[in-house]
Amino acid sequence: MLDPGRPRRMRFLAYPYVGPEEIRRRSVAAPPGALIHSLPDLQCWLAAHPDALVEGATYVVDLRACLRLAPRRSEHVACAGGEEVLAAGEMGFVSQARTFSVSVVSNLSTGYRPDVACWDAVAESLARAGLSAPSGLTTSVHFRRCPACGESTLVKEQWFVCTFCDADLPLEWNVSARREVDVVAEGGRARRLGLT
Repeated sequence: MLDPGRPRRMRFLAYPYVGPEEIRRRSVAAPPGALIHSLPDLQCWLAAHPDALVEGATYVVDLRACLRLAPRRSEHVACAGGEEVLAAGEMGFVSQARTFSVSVVSNLSTGYRPDVACWDAVAESLARAGLSAPSGLTTSVHFRRCPACGESTLVKEQWFVCTFCDADLPLEWNVSARREVDVVAEGGRARRLGLT
C-alpha cells in the first residue's frame, strides 16, 4: 500500500513539439491550458466551456504530470505554453449524477505526435486530479517517421507503410528525440526533478 505522505518518483517520456514552426510562433501569445488539479477545477472549466461536453477538449499533460485543458480547436503547443509534454491529444467528458468523468481520451496531436505509451502520464494526471476515466486510450493513434523519405505519417489500420513513398515503417515509435523526465509527487502535488 502506498504511503500518501511519502514522495513517489515516476519516470515519463517528454515529447517535443514537432509541428510547423509558424503554428508555434502564432501560439506563443496564447495563454496555456487551464490546470485541472481536481474535480471542482474540471467542473469550473466545463461551466466556462460548455461546448466541451459535446465536442471534447484539447489536452496536454505538462512536465509536472498535470492535466491542462483548452477548447477543442486549440493548438496543443498553445495549451502546453510552448513546452514539451508528457502526453497530448483530445479528451471527452460525460455528466452523470451531478458529476463529470472522462469518457474519451486519444493521443491525436499532430503537433507533438506522442506514442501510445503516453497513456501512463495521462492516467497519472487523471488519478492525481481524482477524475474517473477509461482504462486506456479510447483512440490510439500511431505516428511514425519514414526512414526512407523522412516524412512523418499516421499509421492507419495497422498498415505500417509510408503514405508518401510506400516504404515500410518501423513498428517502434521514432518521430523525434524524446527524453525521460523524473517527476516526484508529494502530497498530491508534483514537481519535475529534471530531464535525462
